[in-house]
Amino acid sequence: MGIVIEVQNPEREVDSIHASCQQHGEPCVFLCFMPPNKTPIDLACPTIPVFAWEYEALPNEAFGGKPRNDWRRVLAKLGAAITHSSYTVERVHAALGNHYPVTSIPAPLWDRMQVLRREPRGTSATLKIDGLLIDSRRTDLSAYTMHRLKAALPEALPLPEGCHGPHDPITLDGVLYTAIFNPGDGRKNWMDMVSAFCEALRDKANATLLLKLTHYDPDELIPDILEIIHKAGSLACRVLLVHAYLEEVQYNALLQATTYAVNTSHGEGQCLPLMEYMSAGKPAVAPRHTSMRDYVGPDCAFVIESSTELGTWPHDQRQAFRTLRQRIHYGSLVAAYRHSYHVAQHEPLTYRSMSQAARASLQRYCSVEVLQPRLERVIKRCIGAGPVIDEHATGDPHD
Repeated sequence: MGIVIEVQNPEREVDSIHASCQQHGEPCVFLCFMPPNKTPIDLACPTIPVFAWEYEALPNEAFGGKPRNDWRRVLAKLGAAITHSSYTVERVHAALGNHYPVTSIPAPLWDRMQVLRREPRGTSATLKIDGLLIDSRRTDLSAYTMHRLKAALPEALPLPEGCHGPHDPITLDGVLYTAIFNPGDGRKNWMDMVSAFCEALRDKANATLLLKLTHYDPDELIPDILEIIHKAGSLACRVLLVHAYLEEVQYNALLQATTYAVNTSHGEGQCLPLMEYMSAGKPAVAPRHTSMRDYVGPDCAFVIESSTELGTWPHDQRQAFRTLRQRIHYGSLVAAYRHSYHVAQHEPLTYRSMSQAARASLQRYCSVEVLQPRLERVIKRCIGAGPVIDEHATGDPHD
């Protein structure tokens, strides 16, 4: 569509680039991938904030003595926005009116994931982990009893010996559930994810839940995960915790060995790992709320029921209840694990159909073919080139 220039310091770099473009008669737009409260608002260059949001209400208070914390002020001044789901488009319209030009353009990753699609469902994989690896089958979890931890180690919780390697290669086979998330992000709700897996498939020796942790230093959070596994009692199923950089070949092998991608979050702005796996034909165990309602459905996922509960804006230091988030229904999650396992084991045609539906759903959501025209329309409108289309008259929920 045009020349892309990455900038590190918008206040210093953007306007000089914009001025140079003007001298050469070229249009220039700044796409700022930051939340509205951190987006520059006084640049000469037309600026479009690109942000994710997964709560019922946009921040509408100038908390902390900062007027920009009221996102309505920033968005109204900038005049347009890009987000990643029809849900967030609705939330922006609820705050600023249906006339406000906001468009859903998720990350266009469907096309690059097509080289990884494989049928029938995934094969086994052997991974060499150069980092932290904890295998519930090889780890003595008896130390992870809360009253013992509090009595013996009030300041620091221990990790199992040898968890930081070196490790022998691990084989992934059977019915593999994979979740990729930051355990420090409270939205991810990994407590329910782990405990429900242990409850649902405790007697299934070929069922594995692999947690690929992306926090820069998850050591202080891992004991909490291990405590949940320990409290589940005797388990035939397997839980793997992995915190390591995987080379592309290793990452792709994990994806192809995966049977289901798992998400149990309270809300998502788009959820890149889930989008990647479903684009490659991996059905999901996931709720159908916030951004995920655009691509998760009963044809391509075992849908976890949810309902609203009180929530807080994540950047609000007061942690005041000003919005709503989604509460996962635990019993529905347990049922989704059991149903998905049955399908993987006994209904290959159903699994294949769900795999094809996952790819098709994500193609509609995040393929270049779908998203490029939207981005072109937004940029033309921003620079005043061409007619402004009344997007709301088209019935497109992403505009």
